[in-house]
Amino acid sequence: MMKSFQYYCPTRIEMGIGKSKQLPELLESLQTGKSILLVSDPGVVQAGLVEPIQSKLKSAGYRVTLFADLSQNPRDTECLAGAKFFNEQNADVVVAIGGGSAMDTGKAIALIGPNGGTPTEYVEGKRQYKNVAPIICIPTTAGTGSEVTRSSVITEASTHRKLTLKDAALRPILAVLDPELTFTVPKSVTAATGVDALVHAIEGYTCKVTNPISQALGARAMEIIVSSLPEAYRDGRNEEARYNMLLGSLLAGLCFGTADVAAVHCLAEALGGLYDTPHGVANAVFLPFVLKFNAEENKAIHAKLARYMKFATESDSDEKAVEQLIQGIETFTRSLGIPKLKDLPGVRKKDFGKIVELAMQNGSTPSNIRTVTAEDYLRILEEAYNA
Repeated sequence: MMKSFQYYCPTRIEMGIGKSKQLPELLESLQTGKSILLVSDPGVVQAGLVEPIQSKLKSAGYRVTLFADLSQNPRDTECLAGAKFFNEQNADVVVAIGGGSAMDTGKAIALIGPNGGTPTEYVEGKRQYKNVAPIICIPTTAGTGSEVTRSSVITEASTHRKLTLKDAALRPILAVLDPELTFTVPKSVTAATGVDALVHAIEGYTCKVTNPISQALGARAMEIIVSSLPEAYRDGRNEEARYNMLLGSLLAGLCFGTADVAAVHCLAEALGGLYDTPHGVANAVFLPFVLKFNAEENKAIHAKLARYMKFATESDSDEKAVEQLIQGIETFTRSLGIPKLKDLPGVRKKDFGKIVELAMQNGSTPSNIRTVTAEDYLRILEEAYNA
């Protein structure tokens, strides 16, 4: 089908072992100003990943302050506190070091610091995305791809709703991908963030608003992630596996960043908003069940996914390939120690109505390849819970 599309990503990407050590030189070429607000989270700070970067910047003559008061599912209240700190420090630029929570918070701070307001006001169209401070992202997990996307997902603390700030102005001007920063990531985080990246590739490839460039990136991302994640999980210091996972996550970010995510994310974000479930874990829990639901009406495209991920061969029928996709994904997530829905902390059947309501409110529900209703979401939830 010949359809019109556009693809836009102005982010400069610098990838390689030890790249984060070159940040002062990279900043010099961008001329972003001398006052830097580093945004990170407590775990990344404790792991000792922020201090070497901070020291290098200070030695190069930058004024550097750190904001690390954030949760694994960042709150709007934390973004507002960060924006206030940004202004108090007269910061020129935001450098986010961490996983999705740090990068998404960094984007929100770069937006709200110069402009004021709350995340909700931007999501509801009451404020314009403009005058955003330059954003630089240094991912320490291979997962969200936030270093190259126009999105920032924030939890509204008062309602548990996940808000998605989405605008081209939120794209980082620079993404620095250094596999060395991922060597110390714990196994459970490696697994969860890796599956998150896989879901980005799958949903970016299949969603209703996909495009040929997103699909090319997504196909390659799926292939890399499924072949590299088990090794990165087994041996966190395997340089090649860590490099490949960071590359797979980047490609998946470029895939969905100009398309969208879909039903897996809508359910996962509802779960994360209610129970603070790690985002990648929530995605992994729902993935096989949403794939099964979607494939009923879209066999050919799901058979392609199975072949990209090597769960099926070219000679397998579409019917067989789809079966092997569902089975393959279930086995894959189990091998990474991903728990079942009913074993996640806090999850209760009596909350299913609220989870469905939050998923239906999610702006990505209409992007799902198969039209999904509240009844469908409830059925998927029950299947996942009873598995």
